Amino acid sequence: MPEPSFHRPVRFPSEQFDFVKGGEDPAVIARTAHETAQALVSRVRADPDPEIVDRVVAFAELEGIDAVAELWSRAAAHSLPGALWRLYLLREMIRRDSAVVTLAYERGVERLRSIDALVAGAPNPAGPEELLAVADEILRGVFQGDLGLALDRAAAFARVTASGCTDLADDADATEPARAESLTKRAARLAKLADELTASARLWRDGVLD
Repeated sequence: MPEPSFHRPVRFPSEQFDFVKGGEDPAVIARTAHETAQALVSRVRADPDPEIVDRVVAFAELEGIDAVAELWSRAAAHSLPGALWRLYLLREMIRRDSAVVTLAYERGVERLRSIDALVAGAPNPAGPEELLAVADEILRGVFQGDLGLALDRAAAFARVTASGCTDLADDADATEPARAESLTKRAARLAKLADELTASARLWRDGVLD
């Protein structure tokens, strides 16, 4: 794998959940997304050198989330490039908005009556560094472990955080309506992302995630 070209990452709001760009041929975009995702995953999984895996995990941090978006953000949700985009976006959200995500995850663990916290695999209690470490573990699982499990862990993390965002929104509703609205929207996006990752995990296990 060639050495990455380092430049200043483009700042991307952590609460944003898509890139919308037009003008290019959708067929070319789709083909490129699938080809690059398949090539990256298959190549690294065939020879998971730890240094290369570390660089791939930190790709969005080094190159900017816009670089990942250019490759995969417009791919179908239930596809390998679509799943990769969502994993990197989740990691970037944790990295860029660690205080809110940490609080939301903690609230979600307390509020959500499910096994999702166990599946996500974060320690309890977990601070920003621990949550980012979990995101890194999940991405490493894509390239040197069980990809289906990695997607399930990410989905579980998103569900727990979505539940926590809903709880925080309820707290803020009376005194900070704008914050409550923002948290509610984030909860909805995270819940949708969780469903999409769960579906992708099933497709991977069925051998049809491409």
